[in-house]
Amino acid sequence: MRVLIVDDERPARDKLRRLLSAQSAVSFIAEVRDGVAALQTLAQEKFDIVFLDIQMPELDGLSVAQQIPEPAPQLIFVTAYDQFALQAFDANALDYLLKPFDEERFLRAFNKARNAIAAQRVQSAVPIKAAPLIIQERGNMQVVQVEDIHWVEAADNYVLLHTAHTTHMLRQTLSVSAQRLGAAFSRCHRSYLVRRDQILRFDANGKGDGEFYLQSGAVIPCSRQYREEILQRLQQQS
Repeated sequence: MRVLIVDDERPARDKLRRLLSAQSAVSFIAEVRDGVAALQTLAQEKFDIVFLDIQMPELDGLSVAQQIPEPAPQLIFVTAYDQFALQAFDANALDYLLKPFDEERFLRAFNKARNAIAAQRVQSAVPIKAAPLIIQERGNMQVVQVEDIHWVEAADNYVLLHTAHTTHMLRQTLSVSAQRLGAAFSRCHRSYLVRRDQILRFDANGKGDGEFYLQSGAVIPCSRQYREEILQRLQQQS
């Protein structure tokens, strides 16, 4: 785990560093002396836990907490003043260490954060299966499983759901389709969604646009607006 210590007092930073260094789960520790430096560091690097002092010059810990970019790390406030406890938990703090704290109290806070991180990782690793789509075609109701859909094409007030062998028409917008189909699909064009695990290759043209070649043999456009994000997602999957 990567941990950031934010405190304007050197002894307080040294104490937390010493306690954290004894934890085998901690792989990296950084420290800064004020809230402005904390936000700069959090914008450049990802951390799992932040130990955040409340009373600091220029920008206090509560203000820092309100500006931390998502996905936010686990926040543990550290302060010598107990009157900030309610505000700390309003800022989504996981715990509140009141100075001076001992090793036992530190470990309770640290283990709470470690358990929360582990739960998040398990949850993110479990794929959420999107609900099937119920489509009425020619007076008949059909069930289309999301995992059978390879790509989706906008057609006026409808979308065309393309599977390996058939195409289904559904009255809804492409934006609604993207929400219903889930994280396996990406917008690759203002009129197209594609299931990323169906992509075989990407061919770019000189303008920054390009085309995706799918396992089914279909070729669909990819505009420059969406190109970078979807290619990054494909790299993460590989």
